[in-house]
Amino acid sequence: MEPIRAQGEDYDWHALLLLIGQSYASMAGRIEPPSPIHRQSVAEIARQAETGEVWVLEQDSGPVACIFLAPHPDALYLSKIAVAAHWRNQGLARMLVSHAETRARAMGLPAIELESPIEMVENHATFTALGFSQTGSTTHEDFDSPTSLTFRKTL
Repeated sequence: MEPIRAQGEDYDWHALLLLIGQSYASMAGRIEPPSPIHRQSVAEIARQAETGEVWVLEQDSGPVACIFLAPHPDALYLSKIAVAAHWRNQGLARMLVSHAETRARAMGLPAIELESPIEMVENHATFTALGFSQTGSTTHEDFDSPTSLTFRKTL
């Protein structure tokens, strides 16, 4: 399976939004503040593909994993890393992160970076296993303590 760039009006953005929604469902009621992912629309997802890059792994049934990439001045920012439940633990996230590394190098960026809600400790372990190091934290408005952690991998 090779990553495919999702783009254009002909791409099935509905299927991608469904994948993301299902993949992030376990966060509902678990993280504060709640993820805005469940309020996103097909149009917003498609627009993000125009301003950055969206890469998917697909099977006959459609997308089974995805990653969104956005170039920042000093790193390629990764978001919406999603893998369908029945495809987890098969290395798809690792494959997409590796692809993100390749894209960052092609853009001349020295690192990849992402944020994760502080409550998602299993994701933190995964990112650490993929070579990321925690480099900071963010506190959302109206909160007294950190709500997300920043992870970075130098290439």
